[in-house]
Amino acid sequence: MVTLATRSVTDEASDSTSGTFSASSSSPTSTSTDPPKNFGIVVFQAFELLDVFGPLEALGMLAKLYQLNLHIIAESLDLVSTQPKSASMNALNSSFFPQIQPTHTWATAPDDIDVLIIPGGLGTRSPNLTDLIEYVKTTYPKLQYLISICTGASIAAKAGVLDGRRATTNKASWASTIASSSKVEWVTHARWVVDGNVWTSSGISAGIDATLAFIENIYGSDNATHIANMMEYERHTNSTWDPFADLYGLE
Repeated sequence: MVTLATRSVTDEASDSTSGTFSASSSSPTSTSTDPPKNFGIVVFQAFELLDVFGPLEALGMLAKLYQLNLHIIAESLDLVSTQPKSASMNALNSSFFPQIQPTHTWATAPDDIDVLIIPGGLGTRSPNLTDLIEYVKTTYPKLQYLISICTGASIAAKAGVLDGRRATTNKASWASTIASSSKVEWVTHARWVVDGNVWTSSGISAGIDATLAFIENIYGSDNATHIANMMEYERHTNSTWDPFADLYGLE
């Protein structure tokens, strides 16, 4: 079970933009002038571990500077495993699959979520994601921001959130992910992309860079730098940095 302690401070969130967002087609926007307070993250069987806990590590540190709330949302309140459903995806019969405890279901999730995070993973290939896709579709209009990590972009795309937008995703899973929608302007060379109030990141570890860029944009560069330093994480601050697009032969 994941529990993040929170406390408030008197610092005001600052609006900070920089060349960091060079892969964007528009400046990050929000439907509210208040900085986000309530974060939700959806989980499903065979989610990618770092897609969830990379961003949550950075946001958990932000929660020591700002009063934040976290909601972990899934189909049920049962533990959700990273284990693939198909035995063919675990050919060596490994038993190495961490689990996470949801706090809400699609039906009971709070209506006041400000930021919704959609991770990727093998589970995004499941044909049984109708309820999740519908949840994203109906929740998006209420949000300040939506962030997809890795192949989580396929969920956002199927929900129609990415229609007419620029977006990116995991380069190793490029073909299968972009097949989720022809209405998206898929960007090959990007660590992350911002289009309006929608943020999409490349694969797995890119979610950390995207989250830190999000923190910088909303809560200030000093806070983003402080959090990265506390994590002992060397950020990629250029959103167009992407050697993996070339590695996988994407143009």
